[in-house]
Amino acid sequence: MRNLGAVVSVRGSVVDVRFDAHLPPIYSLLHAKDGQISIEVLAQLDAHHVRGIALTPTQGLARGIAVEDTGGPLQAPVGNGTLSRMFDVFGNAIDREAAPKDVQWRTLHSAPPALARRSTKSEILETGIKVIDVLVPLERGGKAGLFGGAGVGKTVLLTEMIHNMIGHHEGVSIFCGIGERCREGEELFREMKEAGVLPNMVMVFGQMNEPPGSRFRVGHAALTMAEYFRDDEHRDVLLLIDNIFRFIQAGMEVSGLMGQMPSRLGYQPTMATELSRLEERIANTDTGAITSIQAVYVPADDLTDPAAVHTFSHLSASIVLSRKRASQGLYPAIDPLPSSSTMATPGIVGERHYLLAQEIRRTLAQYAELKDIIAMLGLEQLSPEDRRVVARARRLERFLTQPFFATEQFSGINGKLVSLNDALDGCERILGDEFKDYPESALYMIGAIDEAKGKAKASKPAEEPAPQTDPRHTREVAHGAGAPHAP
Repeated sequence: MRNLGAVVSVRGSVVDVRFDAHLPPIYSLLHAKDGQISIEVLAQLDAHHVRGIALTPTQGLARGIAVEDTGGPLQAPVGNGTLSRMFDVFGNAIDREAAPKDVQWRTLHSAPPALARRSTKSEILETGIKVIDVLVPLERGGKAGLFGGAGVGKTVLLTEMIHNMIGHHEGVSIFCGIGERCREGEELFREMKEAGVLPNMVMVFGQMNEPPGSRFRVGHAALTMAEYFRDDEHRDVLLLIDNIFRFIQAGMEVSGLMGQMPSRLGYQPTMATELSRLEERIANTDTGAITSIQAVYVPADDLTDPAAVHTFSHLSASIVLSRKRASQGLYPAIDPLPSSSTMATPGIVGERHYLLAQEIRRTLAQYAELKDIIAMLGLEQLSPEDRRVVARARRLERFLTQPFFATEQFSGINGKLVSLNDALDGCERILGDEFKDYPESALYMIGAIDEAKGKAKASKPAEEPAPQTDPRHTREVAHGAGAPHAP
C-alpha cells in the first residue's frame, strides 16, 4: 500500500507534510512531484504531521501537493560498480556516463562498529611529506585533520597526499567533497584519471550550490560506500574529506531552518552528536581499516572555535597550517609546535625517531622564544649557543619545506617524494651542525638532504662578489657609505 500525504507548509527548505494513514519514521525519504523533490523526515510534530528538510531545491512545491513515503531512508550505491565513478548524495552518477551496474543500495544511517570488533594495533602510514612523517606521523586506520584558515593550503596538501598515497595504497580510495567548489571536483577527477589511479577510487560530491540538506548527508553517503569495502570486501579504505567544517556548517543551517535554539557562536546545539555520528563510523576493525584525512576550515584562524574544538577530539593526528609560515614562503605551511599526533611515542615510531622529533620541536620552540629578542636587539646580542640554536632552527625550517607534485605547474619545481629514513637522516645531520657553513637557501625546497650540496655548488659562483676595480667604489667602501669622494 502506498502511503500518501499532502504538503501543509513550505518555508525555504523546511516542508511540513500531513499523513492520515501512517506516520513515516524519522529519516524516512519522501518524494513529491514524481520524485523531482526529495524530503528527509527529521521530526514528527504530532500524530499526523512530520517536518522534513528538502534535499533538492523546493521551487514549484506548494500546499496540497501529494507526497509519497518511499518506505525507507536515503540510500547509497555500494559495490565494485562504483569504482572510478563520481556520484551525488542520491547515488546518481554525475560523470556524464551511464548509471553504474552491479551495485547494491544501502541505508546511509548505520551504527558504528561494536567495540569488540575494533582493532587495537597501531601502524604508521607514510605520506612522503617530510614534516608530517617526522613530526606528525599518521595512523593506519586513524583520523587526521588538516586545520587552517582560508587560503593557507589545506586542499593543496590533501591533493598532494592523494597523489603520494594512492599510488602505493593497495585498497580503495574514496574522496568526499562537502560544500566545496565545483571547480576543485572537476580538476581532481581529471588529475586522478591522468595519474591512472581512478580504477580504485570513488568520488562523492555535495557542492557549495546544493541545499544544506544535501551537503549534510553527503558525508554519510561516502561512509556507507567505505564501510562496504571494509566489511564485505575486507579491503583497506583511504577516506579523504574536504571539508569537515562544511558538514558542521550545513548542520547549522538545517538546525536553524528546523527552528532549534542556536548554541555558542550560532552553532547548532546538537553539533557534538552530529559530528560523532559521522566520525565514530570511521574505524579500524578486524576485517579492514578506514583511514581518514580531513581538511578542517578554521573560521578567522581561531583554533578555539567550537567547530575546530569538537573536531580535534576525534582525531589521532592534528596538522595545523599557519598563515604566517605561508606568508614567509615555507610550504607546506605546517606549524610543527601546535601540530600533534598520538603516534609520536617511542613504542610506535621507535626510540631514534621519537628523540629526534623531540629535539626538533625543542630547537624550533627555543627559536620562537628568541625571535622577540632578535627583533629588538639583533642577532649579534645573542650568546654563541643561542646563535647556534637559531642557525639550526632556520635550516630545519627550510629543510622541512618540500616541492609538491600538485603545484609543479605553478612553481616550476619538480615534486619530491621523501622516505621517512631520508627525512630523519636530514634532520639529524642539521642538528649535528653538518650544514652550518651552507647557505640557508641551499636547504629550501629540496627532497633528501644530499640535494643541498649540489644546490650550494650550483649557486656558489653566482653568490661570489665580483672583483672591485672602480677606484671610486673602493674609496667609498673604505670610508663608509656616503663618504665624500676624492676629486
